[in-house]
Amino acid sequence: MRRILCQVAHAAARSKGTHFQAVFRCLLPRLGYQSAIWAIAHRLCRLVWKILHEGVRYIEQGTDYEPQLLIHRARYLAKQLRKFGYDRRVTTTAPAPA
Repeated sequence: MRRILCQVAHAAARSKGTHFQAVFRCLLPRLGYQSAIWAIAHRLCRLVWKILHEGVRYIEQGTDYEPQLLIHRARYLAKQLRKFGYDRRVTTTAPAPA
C-alpha cells in the first residue's frame, strides 16, 4: 500500500494544475522532496478513506486561491513593506477575466 500511495503521490505532484501539485510546491521548501511526497501520500490516503467509507464525491479544487486569502496575503505583504520603511496602500482591482 505504501508503494502505491507513493507512486500516486509522485504522479499527483507532477500533474499540472491540480490541488496536490500546489500543496506539494508549498511543502517542498520546508520539508524537502521525500517528506513532501510523504505528506501528499498521506493526504491521498485520507482522501481515499473518506471516499470509500463516507461516500463523499471528490471535486478537484484546482490551483486557484480564494479571493479572501489573496486579500489577506496582500495586507500581510503591505505590512511587511511598512516594517521596512516603504509606504504602500493596498487597493483591490477588478479581477482579470479567466
